[in-house]
Parts: sequence; structure tokens; C-alpha cells
Amino acid sequence: MEPKHPKFVPDSTDSREDMQSLQRGIATRAAFADDLDFDPRRISLRTDESLPSSDDGSSGDGTDGAAETAEPLIAGVDQAFLDDRVVSAIVCMRGNETVERVHAVTPLEFPYIPGLLSFREGDPILAAFSELDSVPDLVLFDGSGRIHFREAGLATHVGLTLDVPAIGVAKSLLCGTPRANTDDREAGERIAIEANEDVAAPPGTVIGYAVQTKQFAGNRYINPLFVSPGHRVSAETAADCVLALTDEYKLPEPTRRADADADEAKREIE
Repeated sequence: MEPKHPKFVPDSTDSREDMQSLQRGIATRAAFADDLDFDPRRISLRTDESLPSSDDGSSGDGTDGAAETAEPLIAGVDQAFLDDRVVSAIVCMRGNETVERVHAVTPLEFPYIPGLLSFREGDPILAAFSELDSVPDLVLFDGSGRIHFREAGLATHVGLTLDVPAIGVAKSLLCGTPRANTDDREAGERIAIEANEDVAAPPGTVIGYAVQTKQFAGNRYINPLFVSPGHRVSAETAADCVLALTDEYKLPEPTRRADADADEAKREIE
């Protein structure tokens, strides 16, 4: 799978000013609304579940009946780091079945700088996508999408470069303000994240959600995931998809499996 928009491929040799300028351009081109070739209600890890369809045999979102009969192909992306190299892993799933898994090992050429993660991790991820035979209907990234200072996190940058529907799933909140306290929420709850003065979007814009995928009973609690649209997905649909793809663990299953694959490949290299 190769980039549809090569001009957006991240270049770690650019100046910080050029990187930020590119991100602003990406944000204007990215679509933070649903533009999907499948009905997101069909996403499920339970392959024996009766999945919904519309009464007229169409998906209700512009897809036809034929597309409605197949479960979407969902990819998860994650990475593991060695001293000066990075392992980028992709796992493609249909339902609960792993359809394809690939990884790439590439040099790590850019330091970690908040807000510029795609220039550190984006090109290595694209190297893994170049090994992929499948074309996913949706990709989940371990990182932010629109929850980003310039609305162009890793999921937005790579999602637009590939022109694939993409969702950012981050473990911490980079920017924005939750509408309510996100602590100790019940599994399945979500709290909207609004743009604030740190974000390029107008104040009050919903740029993602704190999504409580799992929760302990008792005094301990699990922190939520911070889910945001990357490209061609709305914030609401992004949250719905992450909850539908979460089973026994906090992380959605596609990125959890990609994380495990990246760690396994790292151990083999070491």
C-alpha cells in the first residue's frame, strides 16, 4: 500500500517551521467527517453476532448492498523502539480474525518532540504499509489524530497521506479540554474533548473523546483512551469504533495485536 498523496510524506530533515506549516496544510485537507466505504455499525469482534443492516439492503451511508455483506477490514498500527531503529507493525483484522500482519525495521532519525510525532514515526509506518498487500477500510494508530495543536497528529498525517479512514488512539491527552472529569468512569462512557486556546480549531469544537474502554471494580481505576478522528472519520464514529473493537483489554484489539507483534519482532532482533 503506497501513499496517495506523496507530497504529505513526513520529512524528518525539514525545519521545525516547515514541519508545522505542513501540519497546518494537512489539517485543512483532512476530513473530520464520515467518508467511509462501509457501515461502521458492522464493526464487531464477535463473528457470530448478527450485524445490523438497513431495511433497503444499503448501508445508509452511500455504500451498496454488496459492501454491506462483508465485515470491514480494520488495521492496527503500533511500534517498538530499539536504540537507533524502530519496528513498525501492522495487523489487519476482519471480525476477530487476523488476515495479514507485516512489520518494517527502519532507522530512527528524529527525536521525540510533542506535536511533531509524525515526523519521528510517520515515515517508518509508511515503510510498513509498503509491505502490506491488503487495503484496510479503517486504520487505528497508536497516537493522536485531531487532538493535536495544529489538528494534524500522527493518525491525521499518515491517514491523509494514504487517503485511508483513520483514527487516533492515544493513552494521554496532548491538548484540548474535557467537558467533564474523566477520572473513574464506567466502561463504555465517553467525555467530549473540546478545542481550547492551544488548538487551532475554534474554541469549543469537539476534537475527540475520552473513551473508557475498560474499568476495574473497587478502588483502582483504569484511565481512559483519548480517541480522535484522523481522516475521513467523525469524532463520534471514532469513539464508536474503538468501543466496538475493544474486548478483554483496555486497547482496541487491532492496536493491541500490533503492539504485541512489534514487541515480538523487537525481541527477535535483539
